[in-house]
Amino acid sequence: MSSKVLVADDEAHIRHVVSMKLRRAGFEVITAQDGEEAVELCREELPDLIITDYQMPFMTGVEFCTAIRNVENCKSIPAVMLTARGFDVDALEMAQAGITRVLEKPFSPREILAVTKELLRGEATSRRVG
Repeated sequence: MSSKVLVADDEAHIRHVVSMKLRRAGFEVITAQDGEEAVELCREELPDLIITDYQMPFMTGVEFCTAIRNVENCKSIPAVMLTARGFDVDALEMAQAGITRVLEKPFSPREILAVTKELLRGEATSRRVG
């Protein structure tokens, strides 16, 4: 059975590129276009990994990750945060939200795939990449 990844980003082209790369590698992918939809899908679908943008309508990626940490079945799902280059996510805020990795945009689809595989193998260490 393939691992399920939730990709949450308000930019359709980012959702498309990330989803296509992960699907071609054999992952099941579900997508959300904002934080509120992502919370709902997370509760319903119970993904194995979350990839979320920081800046989204209705709820930021940090707010989304913080919200799901209060949902029993979702609290231990690893999360990757995508940010604009130069944008800094506070390390304490990141840890409290359960964000395992931060990747800066623009990123390479290969980089997303490598991080996805690493985190799903349980090799999670919090760090910023980019």
